[in-house]
Amino acid sequence: MNTVKLYEADAYLGEFTATVKKCISEAGIYKVELDQTAFYPEGGGQPADQGTLGDARVLDVQEVDGTIWHTVTQLLEPGTEVVGKLDFERRFSNMQNHSGEHIVSGIIAREYGYHNVGFHMGSEAVTVDFDGVLTKEQLFEIEQQANDAVLRNVPITASLPDREELAQMEYRSKKEIEGQVRLITVEGYDCCACCGTHVSSTGEIRLIKLLGVQNYKGGVRISMLCGEKAFRDYLIKHTNLVGIAQLLSVKPEEAGDAVVRLKEKNIELKKELKQLKKQLYILEQEGKAQDS
Repeated sequence: MNTVKLYEADAYLGEFTATVKKCISEAGIYKVELDQTAFYPEGGGQPADQGTLGDARVLDVQEVDGTIWHTVTQLLEPGTEVVGKLDFERRFSNMQNHSGEHIVSGIIAREYGYHNVGFHMGSEAVTVDFDGVLTKEQLFEIEQQANDAVLRNVPITASLPDREELAQMEYRSKKEIEGQVRLITVEGYDCCACCGTHVSSTGEIRLIKLLGVQNYKGGVRISMLCGEKAFRDYLIKHTNLVGIAQLLSVKPEEAGDAVVRLKEKNIELKKELKQLKKQLYILEQEGKAQDS
């Protein structure tokens, strides 16, 4: 029987009790199957949850043919009951980033007709690939619309429509899905087939920030951050900007132009130094000629 996925019913469940069904040892690492779990397995671009099962640390979670395997640091006896505790700060950050990505992808699909063809939540940033080209000016507008969605605090819901209902619905999907389709709907912004965990309303995302864009396989790859990670990224960059402005004795909003001027001045000084070295070399050679 497949593992019961508690995270699908409640993404906010941070602690649960389960029974160990199997525990397999592989080169000193243990893989555990439970009857039910709140740990999200890696998939759909979202990384696996981490945390603990009893006294064992959960290092990785993967789903294989409906069974969810937890890679843990010690043996868990089959038949015993264990308490699972998620690293919920990590889980909630993933929820914020995943929900923010849905909003951005939904806006791009609606405004430009481009498809999300790749999604990865990395440790440094979230990357999303689209099959069309977007300018920096367009991305600025997309970011404004995405944060308007956050401000409106609209519901984000999960549903399991039957085949007849699904046939009448418009939704995004990166691939054909066999069997039951789980839809995540951001009211007024997006409807997408997704197995991931999400916040319950857009206001919980807090902030959506598009960090950059680059050409990629005929389209673009956008890097972005949401929620606490986006806020921390802002704090780091703001601190650095203020520090640079203080060193250059300018206002923070003038720091960019001041750095450009400093760079241009540095280029000029290097040219002058090169010329002076050339002149010095000539004088030294003339001096040697006179001495001889």
